Amino acid sequence: MDTELITEATPAPAIVVFDIDGVIRDVAGSYRRALADTVESFTGNAYRPMPVDIDRLKSEGIWNNDWLATQELVYRHFEGQGQPRGQINLNFDAIVAFFQSRYRGSDEAAWDGYICQETLLLHLGYLEQLTDGGIAWGFFSGAPRAEAAYVLEGRLGLKSPVLVAMEDAPDKPNPTGLFAAVEQLEHRHQIEKSQPVVYAGDTVADMQTIQKAQQLQPSRTWIGVGILPPHVQETPARCNTYTDTLKAAGAAIVLRNVEELTPKVIQELVMGHRA
Repeated sequence: MDTELITEATPAPAIVVFDIDGVIRDVAGSYRRALADTVESFTGNAYRPMPVDIDRLKSEGIWNNDWLATQELVYRHFEGQGQPRGQINLNFDAIVAFFQSRYRGSDEAAWDGYICQETLLLHLGYLEQLTDGGIAWGFFSGAPRAEAAYVLEGRLGLKSPVLVAMEDAPDKPNPTGLFAAVEQLEHRHQIEKSQPVVYAGDTVADMQTIQKAQQLQPSRTWIGVGILPPHVQETPARCNTYTDTLKAAGAAIVLRNVEELTPKVIQELVMGHRA
């Protein structure tokens, strides 16, 4: 089946745009591991952030870029040691290079880093199910395009999916990239601009993105769906806390896995917002 095809005769009840990290792939042992490795290295092995430390930073809603999040954790460590930020000499390019050497690996031509160990959180059949339900779908991620394509095209086998990546738009929660993904889907599938939009993401920044989209384009329905990343589902307490955080940031619903966002659930969300 051509998972990219939605015919003009099949009106889409909604457009669905997905974040990638923590939604399409589990990055606890890849991006987050590379982040922790880098912080540890640039603090002279004095501090390695725990997953809860990274979640706490991400909950601020402005650290969607993992390179900047890494730098910020290094800054905060030294500030906690009494050093003013202005006196901390950090080389951002060196931070990025170290991070990438862990995430992509040492061989730029044939990646052999943590990215190779990521677990997929959805199957191709799920996207086919959306297509069969007349739902247009695409992706908006803060990941570099090559890394997003690695999972979408290399792992899932999609052919030229609609993708807005790091190089294409400002960082979330700026909704410019979400608008671009929606516009591409409208053009590709000849969808009217009145269709509701659902954005599925796993962070506060993702939920804030959909809220800002609603503010800038109030004539359209924008719905945020929170997805719990696997690492927060290890204990009920963390799961509940993370769920509450996403809902407080604007999530209409929070799901344990993206495949729970079925055509039926999407239709119920749209109808609920129209009621």
